Amino acid sequence: MTGRAAADRAAKAKHDGSWRLVAASGTFVALLVTIVAGAGSPPADTTAPERFIVPSDGHPMTVWARRPAAPRATLLLVHGRTWSSRPDFDLQVPGIPRSVMASFAARGIAAYAVDLRGYGATPRDPSGWTTPRRSASDVSNVLAWISRQYPALPRPALVGWSRGAAVAMLAAQSTVARASALVMFGFAYDPDARFAEVDPGPRPAKAPNTRGAASSDFISPKVTPTPVVRAFVDQALRSDPVTADLRGDDEFNDLRPERMTVPTLVIFGERDPGVLPDEATKLLARLGTTEKQLVVIRGADHAAHLEDTHEMWIGAVVGFMERAAGHR
Repeated sequence: MTGRAAADRAAKAKHDGSWRLVAASGTFVALLVTIVAGAGSPPADTTAPERFIVPSDGHPMTVWARRPAAPRATLLLVHGRTWSSRPDFDLQVPGIPRSVMASFAARGIAAYAVDLRGYGATPRDPSGWTTPRRSASDVSNVLAWISRQYPALPRPALVGWSRGAAVAMLAAQSTVARASALVMFGFAYDPDARFAEVDPGPRPAKAPNTRGAASSDFISPKVTPTPVVRAFVDQALRSDPVTADLRGDDEFNDLRPERMTVPTLVIFGERDPGVLPDEATKLLARLGTTEKQLVVIRGADHAAHLEDTHEMWIGAVVGFMERAAGHR
């Protein structure tokens, strides 16, 4: 592994806990990278989101929602390694609109966000552990529940951030009938590499989360207002005072890009230390769908959806959803 790759893998481990890959050789494919620019946001919705309890194979999954009166589309958001849906997708910052769910709702999209097992308001799995296959199955079940709420609308789009993007991809490739599109944000991997399990020990550690961990994704001062970082840290620690315990990362070896038949967007910040552009283009080339796009957001890092690039990120996702709908 090269020095740069090793550094990037270390950064990915910082973002995603026990996340590990074993590198393998492969041919890189040159594809167009779109740089998106823009500014401005709709007014923030500071009311509390709706909360639903959705059973998944007998387990109560907490699902949050912000919905317009007459939605034209729906989507499900899947959070990353450390923090649950409320801080990730419904961040409240005085005077600065940063709620992803509110921004989608303002554009006529019913936005749902699931707390995976052991995160936020969803209880831990009886085993105490959260695994990729179990998470993907839960996501699939929530997608089916959303579809039942809107029988006249297209199936929901599926949007995952960081580790949540890998979970979303795992769910989408096995239950393509339940998602209309896939958005993989802040995550790309070499499809010729292998995911390696790191033994987490015999029992869940239930380690406390820290303020340092909560602020670690914000590394771009030019697009990261201090009030946003402060708000995220406070809300993240309230939602997730204890770290969820993960195992079974080798289950991500079930990922098969060639099986992806739904339209897919790969999107990440230009300065995201956990994403290698060469790996992103290689992954995109391997995707089985013919409707696919790679978007890089200028100046942003791993938290592009929460920074001053928020509106750029929202616009890219909504635009892709609209194009995907037009190709059905």
